[in-house]
Amino acid sequence: MAVLSEEQSILKDQATSWITTYAPVSKFRALRDSGSSLGYEPATWQAMSEMGWPGILVPEAHGGSDLGYLTFGLILEELGRHLTASPLLASGLVGASALRLGGSDAQQKAWLPGVADGTRVLTLAIDESSRHQPADINLRADKSSNGYVLNGTKRFVMEGGAATDFIVVAQATHGVILGLVSAKAGGVERSILRTTDSRGYANATFTNVDVASADVLGEAGNGRILLDLILDRASAGVAAEMLGTAAQSFDMTLEYLKTRKQFGQVIGSFQALGHRAAELYSEMELTRSAVEAALQAIDAGAKDIPQMCSLAKCKAGAFLFRMSNQLIQIHGGIGMTDEFDAGFYLKRARALETTFGNQAYHRDRFARLSGF
Repeated sequence: MAVLSEEQSILKDQATSWITTYAPVSKFRALRDSGSSLGYEPATWQAMSEMGWPGILVPEAHGGSDLGYLTFGLILEELGRHLTASPLLASGLVGASALRLGGSDAQQKAWLPGVADGTRVLTLAIDESSRHQPADINLRADKSSNGYVLNGTKRFVMEGGAATDFIVVAQATHGVILGLVSAKAGGVERSILRTTDSRGYANATFTNVDVASADVLGEAGNGRILLDLILDRASAGVAAEMLGTAAQSFDMTLEYLKTRKQFGQVIGSFQALGHRAAELYSEMELTRSAVEAALQAIDAGAKDIPQMCSLAKCKAGAFLFRMSNQLIQIHGGIGMTDEFDAGFYLKRARALETTFGNQAYHRDRFARLSGF
């Protein structure tokens, strides 16, 4: 476990206290039952914005606090523990990272303050199929007199239903570009999706959508490099949320092992189950080390950021898959009921495992980056 600064410890304690009190799993259940197409409660997002969470990665000059990725990861872990729905990952981490890495001074000045105060929900529109394949971009960006014209569809856009703006990854003649597009722009249509984890995904179609050269991130010809940098950070952020979801699944399972009785004694006293819990705890701590190492590598500007981020996402995916299964199995019949929260964790686990690349994708990427 990383050694936290005093500021990080205070922020983590604040997040734990607030989320437990005002945004627990029961609030997510109510959101699911309401059938909201937004994917989160506006009041919850407003409260997060007032606490400054969307601005953690935004420079102070643009209204943020610039506290770094490890600090942001602490918040995401707590959100993952309670399945708290919000655009924090999509906008506060992925959107803010894209602007910091590829935005000009003018773009950062125009866009980052809105991201920091939560009034702008900026999300990355990249995937075009049911799998994460960033090397295969078919949405076209044809050159125009003042920039580009976009045509194509993006699928399973994170927070696509609530987004005020998109960062659209498109294929131009000279390579990949990333264009800033308002959700209200002419030719933009979105279709809300009903997913197992009850979040705000949407398909977004862009038909003859104009993107001015001033709204393209990065320098000409470096779009692919910029995209890889953004996806590294996105993967680390998702891994942090996955860690929280898995850690809460473990805590729920451990509590059950300590209280459920069979044959006159708690089931945690059975040697087989005790060994299983010990093994899961060891896996959880290894996962935590991988996730925190990736976030620290980003903060430090290390040379092996891509490898560390793929390792973290792969390790978090493997542990969350196993832990969410164990959560259901050890709880037995009650674990299968909708009245119990275990199913929510299983469904969210399956969605997060595929977000920005599954285990197989990142295992292969790590191997290639390592020279295999």
